Amino acid sequence: MAGMVTAIVMVQAERQRVQETAEALAGVPSVREVYSVTGEWDIVAILKLTRYEDLDDVVTGGLRKVEGIVRTQTMLAFRTYNEALLDQGFGVGLDEAQQR
Repeated sequence: MAGMVTAIVMVQAERQRVQETAEALAGVPSVREVYSVTGEWDIVAILKLTRYEDLDDVVTGGLRKVEGIVRTQTMLAFRTYNEALLDQGFGVGLDEAQQR
């Protein structure tokens, strides 16, 4: 998914509607993952977009139509760290034989 824009949307939901809201968010186009979480926010949604300009359509046109949402905060990711990349960091300064 090179060139994709990743947005993280934190959602505060009506207390009695967290599960329904999370399920509805999972059905919104461009939403790739939805998590219920502890703390100030109830739900975190991970969006993958082909263009930055699509963010407005998804957040204002898609997410805001989901019933049960009280408040959102959206963040854009500028770099991705995955397990394979993090493992490479531990091999810095070692030749290939030492990394195995």
